[in-house]
Amino acid sequence: MAPQKLLCLPSLLLLLLMRLLRQADTRSFVVDRDHDRFLLDGAPFRYASGSLHYFRVPRVLWADRLFKMRMSGLNAVQFYVPWNYHEPEPGVYNFNANRDLFAFLKEATLANLLVILRPGPYICAEWEMGGLPAWLLRKPKIHLRTSDPADNMTKIFALLRKYEPRGPLVNSEYYTGWLDYWGQNHSTRSVPAVTKGLENMLKLGASVNMYMFHGGTNFGYWNGADEKGRFLPITTSYDYDAPISEAGDPTPKLFAIRNVISKFQEVPLGPLPPPSPKMMLGPLSLHLDGNLLAFLDFLCPQGPIHSILPMTFEAVNQDHGYMLYRTYLTHTVSEPTQFWVPNNGVHDRAYVMVDGVFQGVLERNMKHNLFLTGKKGAKLDVLLENMGRLSFGSNSSDFKGLLEPPILGQTVLTQWLMFPLKVDNLVKRWFPNQLLKSSHPQTPSGPTFYSTTFPILDSGGDTFLFLPGWTKGQVWINGFNLGRYWTKRGPQQTLYVPRPLLFPRGALNKITLLELENVPLQPQIQFLDRPILNSTMHKTYIYSLSAESASEPMELSGH
Repeated sequence: MAPQKLLCLPSLLLLLLMRLLRQADTRSFVVDRDHDRFLLDGAPFRYASGSLHYFRVPRVLWADRLFKMRMSGLNAVQFYVPWNYHEPEPGVYNFNANRDLFAFLKEATLANLLVILRPGPYICAEWEMGGLPAWLLRKPKIHLRTSDPADNMTKIFALLRKYEPRGPLVNSEYYTGWLDYWGQNHSTRSVPAVTKGLENMLKLGASVNMYMFHGGTNFGYWNGADEKGRFLPITTSYDYDAPISEAGDPTPKLFAIRNVISKFQEVPLGPLPPPSPKMMLGPLSLHLDGNLLAFLDFLCPQGPIHSILPMTFEAVNQDHGYMLYRTYLTHTVSEPTQFWVPNNGVHDRAYVMVDGVFQGVLERNMKHNLFLTGKKGAKLDVLLENMGRLSFGSNSSDFKGLLEPPILGQTVLTQWLMFPLKVDNLVKRWFPNQLLKSSHPQTPSGPTFYSTTFPILDSGGDTFLFLPGWTKGQVWINGFNLGRYWTKRGPQQTLYVPRPLLFPRGALNKITLLELENVPLQPQIQFLDRPILNSTMHKTYIYSLSAESASEPMELSGH
């Protein structure tokens, strides 16, 4: 089914809640403040819950993850509803396939889990723009999340107790691990630290939700970002060092948590399912499909937008992915001359080419010295990558693209053509065969497409795509956008490939890479039977122009 025009999103959520209430009209849930507890159907109740985000897990795997949560001793699942996932354009809604919220609620019911629903509209969750839709930024003067300036939790709890001196104790976000940023080490939290805190809270009679119990994956372009003195995009993996791994496998942390919960309430009988089968394959050699510039007519069939000054992604209705900016040199530049964008105006990463030859990179919050030469009339292309909008903080209006006109030496560059690129559409069509024969450059330079096909000879299993020697880019498996890789920066070195994304035995699977910078001498990939999530290549990498240490303790992001 195609996305439908329906009621506004808050009305849809209200209808959902009314439907749930009708289904639960024979049950009751009461906050018994006199005895600092909850009552479920008249009996004392406390929840041991875990967070799972349906939008980070393929629909076919929802039941598996929820069943494992229930078998761990949990009696509830907590999750967000991201506005931008369900309303891609104003007034256009999508609750189909992987976005079928009702289907997820049914799966939770089948797993005998209660639901703690957090509908937003803002969710944070390290999700693109914190769940707010990018089309809000089509109003360039909009101010987001500015109605409530209070964020001092001590004062908030004191205010709460002023009006509510009694009531059940609740921890809605007890962290089992932590998120990862590109360029920093993989975050972990030890099993003893997690279980000790959990047991102490349960001894007090508190209800607890563990964030995350299963993290999942930021497929496609859905990762968010933080900004703490520097721009910090979130990795594709949202493993979170959670009790259930990114691939859905029980970890030692899960069994330890289950043991703690069993001291306070009944845990379902029976063993947890074993880890899912894993598959190894390769190495596989990829062949060159062509430079990105050779596919412009297919990537932007409607043609470019002309403007004297560069326009943002939002101004041309490009929510995610990539946009190409093109202009022509108005005079010959014979000596290497600095190319730069003032006021930190690159959001987020720019790949620069002159007459189709890759020159280098400019990056948000980073000092890059990039010098160009070229004859009058030379074509200057700047491919801009949106690496995910800020998901945390007030007034985080994170516009993407060239926010300021670039400067070459002392010359402000004007007269720009902007190509909003529909890369996913091109990949899903598996490239126009008639173009492939003529598009191969002599030497790969800058943003370039590579691909290959491969069969699965046995029943297969989950696997992890390893890209040794590749730099940075995007990956698709059978047209599905697996997410970003950044092998050179790390820490994540592999991308999780769920078995349902692969065609069954005998059929050919296709993998497509858009490598944005440099290709290894042997353009090969491998599929491994285990992830590599903690291999930061440059541990002393300095992210910003400030004097802050890259190794300083990180302030908590919030969810």
